[in-house]
Amino acid sequence: MICEMKRKISITLSEELLVAMSQFSRFHKNRSDFIESAVRHFIACLNRTEQNSRDLDMINQYADELNAEAEDVLHYQLMNQMSFRTESSE
Repeated sequence: MICEMKRKISITLSEELLVAMSQFSRFHKNRSDFIESAVRHFIACLNRTEQNSRDLDMINQYADELNAEAEDVLHYQLMNQMSFRTESSE
């Protein structure tokens, strides 16, 4: 990760979050590092959710076409299997 210039800000958190953060902040250099890591993770989750939504929209857009193609393939396989059984029983 590229080292970025940091800005000092002030935030207000509930006591509950501060207690929970204290339990896990030992894995980070300090609270700021913990919060930055948490925000980065949350943003990555939001980005992933947006991408999944776009992917689902695309799948739904072509669902009828894809389902028809899959049905054709299954029909073809069934016909081949039936033809094979008929030929092998003769």
